Amino acid sequence: MNRRRFLQTGPVLLGGAAATAAARALPAVGAPQTAREPARDRLEQAPRFGDGRDWWFQKRFGMFVHWGLYAINGFHEQEQWRRRVPREEYVKLAARWNPTAFDPEAWLDLMQQAGMSYICLTAKHHDGFCLWDTKLTRFHTMNTPYGKDVVRILAEACHRRRIPLCLYYSIADWNHPDYPNQGRHHELPPQPQDQPDLLRYLEFLKAQVRELCTNYGEISGFWWDMNVDRHVDPSINAMIRRLQPNAVINDRGFDQGDFGTPERDVDTAGDETLVFSKRTEACQSVGVESWGYRRDESYYTDRHLLRSIDKYRARDANYLLNVGPMADGVIPAESASILRRIGAWHRSVAEGLDGAAPASVLTSNRNVLLTRTGNTVYVHCHRDPVSDAVKLKPLARQPRRATLLNTGRPVRCVVDMAPSDHAEQAAYLRVVELPANEMSNTVMVIRLEFEGEPG
Repeated sequence: MNRRRFLQTGPVLLGGAAATAAARALPAVGAPQTAREPARDRLEQAPRFGDGRDWWFQKRFGMFVHWGLYAINGFHEQEQWRRRVPREEYVKLAARWNPTAFDPEAWLDLMQQAGMSYICLTAKHHDGFCLWDTKLTRFHTMNTPYGKDVVRILAEACHRRRIPLCLYYSIADWNHPDYPNQGRHHELPPQPQDQPDLLRYLEFLKAQVRELCTNYGEISGFWWDMNVDRHVDPSINAMIRRLQPNAVINDRGFDQGDFGTPERDVDTAGDETLVFSKRTEACQSVGVESWGYRRDESYYTDRHLLRSIDKYRARDANYLLNVGPMADGVIPAESASILRRIGAWHRSVAEGLDGAAPASVLTSNRNVLLTRTGNTVYVHCHRDPVSDAVKLKPLARQPRRATLLNTGRPVRCVVDMAPSDHAEQAAYLRVVELPANEMSNTVMVIRLEFEGEPG
């Protein structure tokens, strides 16, 4: 069972003849739409906030960090639930919590090497262990051999470096006696020592949220998880907005929040989407089995992760990629290597993602995604290329220059009638002789520079 619930992100879908027709009528990027122009002639990007939360649209690739007591045994962040560990046994891990090698600067250095520009930390996961000096429970980092406030240490480093800090908070709590554990998904069975009372637990939750939003300087985002009861209470997010007006809030809390959160590769309904018309932040982990540190982890291939990142970023979505530090606070070597390789790719193709608008309506080819800045179009080969050529029908103009961003080398383009286009008796633009075999483990991004409108 997937541990998070999703919000449908409401994508805009165009394909086949509709995409071809729309491509021919697409106005210049940024050109105003008149009342007579139908909505299908343009891709409606997700609405911006128009306030301090718009930082989220400038910094679109972030680092997710799942870290807590579960790193000690290195099985899974839901070890207590998945291994059926009694609460009285699990809490003993706190006596072993002493991450003396934790260095927030090392985390942030790696984050930036990966091309990421914001970070989200699990302040409290389902086990209820808190990484800050909370006054609401004794189950926190100060009452351990480490005795330091992890959230404060990371927050101060982020503020020094002007890096937005977001905090994850699990609504489900396997430690608190007031939380109504009923054995539902991601809950413990009812505990005999508990006095379940959701409303009383929510008072505890609100007090903890108030601590996080008042004691650590600016917080740029609040990432809820696991509202198993599906309780609705807009006043909680309203409190966050009063205390931290620049913080974006996800959709897994007590109301719709600011953005949707498709997870891993479970949600495939939007794979043909040309643009996300609602604000979206996809989340994925470098590890296949766990989000927290796992000793015997299996890791996704670079190709899988790069295709996932590109297919969201090229459609106006954010992307949050997770690592799980070890119990000593060090990010595992393999996770760090994956992030650095992603960073090398991201640096080479960033101009086709950062600030470029979705433009896949220009072509009916659904094996690629397009983005656009002015008269420059970027072709994203986010799916495995089936040949060394990419046809961009119905585009039929020769670009003045074509460059494979991954290598910086020019690539060849032709406008001709291919045999497969005999029915139309028309010539279309093709990018040919691409190094598809040599670059099969990455995502190629091609820059096409046109004189005037591309189509």
